[in-house]
Amino acid sequence: MSLRVSKAFKRLVVEGGREMMKMGFTVGTWGNISVRDPETGYIYIKPSGIDYNRITEDDVVVLDSRAEVIEGTRKPSIEKYMHVGIMNARKDVNAVIHTHPVYSSVLGVNRMELPGISEDFVQIVGEKMTLSDYALPGTRELADNVVKALGPRNAVMIPNHGTVAVGPDLGTALKVCQVVEKTAQIYILARSIGTPHCISSEDIRAMQEFVRTSYGQ
Repeated sequence: MSLRVSKAFKRLVVEGGREMMKMGFTVGTWGNISVRDPETGYIYIKPSGIDYNRITEDDVVVLDSRAEVIEGTRKPSIEKYMHVGIMNARKDVNAVIHTHPVYSSVLGVNRMELPGISEDFVQIVGEKMTLSDYALPGTRELADNVVKALGPRNAVMIPNHGTVAVGPDLGTALKVCQVVEKTAQIYILARSIGTPHCISSEDIRAMQEFVRTSYGQ
């Protein structure tokens, strides 16, 4: 079984974690990241409690769709159930990033949703970013809460905890992280001087359709 494990996907987890740290989306060893190989279904996840700058490919843990370890000597992230649960529920998702950013966490502790106030946000995340119900870190209850609240969108907030971003690949999931945090900052600043105005549902649908069918090369 281990012969089908890919070093390239392990490298993605290592490099993605360091990129997440550079972007300032977490501190210390908190947060976690995973990618799925769509050919085998194996999920490659950050090891628990190791500094992102010290993680090597040998530290990355490989899980199956039941969150069972199939390769690796390290303990996987305590949020393994959340990562596996999201990927089991969303066949379009092959990367999950759980961050502890500042501005979206401000909304989370206030139990405030992030509405669609910017074009990049509604294109890549959805009409809004909601909150999951709270549960203790690393529990199956938290995993179930996050999967339910995420739904078809690409990001969700965990109250008093952090943010989860997903995508079809790691690059897209990192982009979601950036757009969510930028939009959260804009929303908080906009509320401090006035009343933010949301993009209409009609325009959101038009932009999402454009992204699906015409945007890019």
